[in-house]
Amino acid sequence: MSRTEVFERLLASMHEAVLDEAQWPGAAALIDELCGSRGNSLVYGDDAGGGDIDLFFTRSCAGGEIYDEREREYFEVYHAVDERLPHLRQLPDSRVVPVTSLLTEAQMRTSPVYNEMLPTIAQCNALHARLDGPGGARIVWTSCDPIATDGWSSASVRMLKRILPHVRQFIRVRHALVNARAMGASLGDLLAHVGLAVLHLDRQGRVVAANDRARALLHDQDGLVHRDGGLHAARADEDAALQKVLARALPRPRDTGAGGSVALRRARSPTRLVVHVTPVAEGGAAERSGRVGALVTVVDPDSRSRLDADRVGAVLGLTPAESHVAVALAEGKTIQAIAGETGRSATTVKWHVGHVFGKLGVSRQVDLVRLVLALPDVSRD
Repeated sequence: MSRTEVFERLLASMHEAVLDEAQWPGAAALIDELCGSRGNSLVYGDDAGGGDIDLFFTRSCAGGEIYDEREREYFEVYHAVDERLPHLRQLPDSRVVPVTSLLTEAQMRTSPVYNEMLPTIAQCNALHARLDGPGGARIVWTSCDPIATDGWSSASVRMLKRILPHVRQFIRVRHALVNARAMGASLGDLLAHVGLAVLHLDRQGRVVAANDRARALLHDQDGLVHRDGGLHAARADEDAALQKVLARALPRPRDTGAGGSVALRRARSPTRLVVHVTPVAEGGAAERSGRVGALVTVVDPDSRSRLDADRVGAVLGLTPAESHVAVALAEGKTIQAIAGETGRSATTVKWHVGHVFGKLGVSRQVDLVRLVLALPDVSRD
């Protein structure tokens, strides 16, 4: 199989992983195949203050397998003393650098991370990149050591740079689905979801299905409109960008298509609609019907449904303070933001988080968020 064919397989796998996280290890394995790496790690999170991090998504994979123990050991033992992080946070968006560029020679001699942790996970010669993520959070990509004994080739680095925009798009769409509490829904189920505007386009870009929220947005004709069978931006100066995203996403013969996003201004609101377009492969796991060519999800910041902390607390057996913290984390807020809203210290908020972990039998924030978002009938009326 040619590298072009493998790349097309990777894009299709990443598009399916947007709806089904179980597909991510397969996509990660294809990235390793293309880049010649021994594994990889994807982390999406934000600083929580005091050296802590709020994790929204994290996966460490090698050979198509997830290694949760690697993640757990790193964040429990090494994250607080990782000398790479200050330099990593300051990297320009999408710049790919070797791990050694993030450490001084003295640090490489004494660092527990470099001398104890990285050798066990094949990252002493790793490549890192920081990407700007949704809401100002960070996406950090790591490609583990190269398979080639002579190090990283320029072709491998170029391939990684080519892949990174698609990694960012995966996180963008996943972030929108998580915020709408729609993670794990099938392509068809999304049409019944009330928390997110969803449309299906056929392979010619025509709207073939839309849920109630999407139809309401189109009826308003503010930001996004339905014209001549297809989707258009209400503003002519933004429609060219939307049509470019749609053209790239809609699959063509021997071409998987590439996902993309665009923000559209509105006349009646200061906030913008964010339109995410994800290709749907014919016969793929996400949809067996060949009629659907692309999934369009539209995020309207003005109409996000909110979780009811009282209902969440009743279902999970949490105190009011604990349920408030759990809901805030599930809605994407950081420890520092929760502390500011409630007038508590970050230490107190972390103490509540620890109690919630103990009650629910989880050890990571990302697992708590998944649990809360999976609860039925806990939105505010």
